Amino acid sequence: MTTFDDREKAFEAKFKRDQELQFKVNARRNKLLGLWAAEQMGLKGDAAEAYAKEVVAADFQKVGDDDVAGKVLKDLTAKGVKTDDRHIRREMDRLLADAKAQIGKQV
Repeated sequence: MTTFDDREKAFEAKFKRDQELQFKVNARRNKLLGLWAAEQMGLKGDAAEAYAKEVVAADFQKVGDDDVAGKVLKDLTAKGVKTDDRHIRREMDRLLADAKAQIGKQV
């Protein structure tokens, strides 16, 4: 192999690691968002954990954060919690920083 081939493989490996890390961070953020929303709805313990798992699973419906934000907004509104999309997305941004810190400690 040439040096170019080695560099190409190294870049591909780094890209793969970065994508896996971003996936883990997003999943952690979604779990934290689910726990936050569960608290807003008065869910505790196992019910809160189950709801957080639902929020994580919602991210697999389509690309981007719209599916997660939409689920949380719909669920909060159904429980009578006054909120809007902008508030949920601000919470998602705040929790993203927390998720990066938590995942960074694991890596």
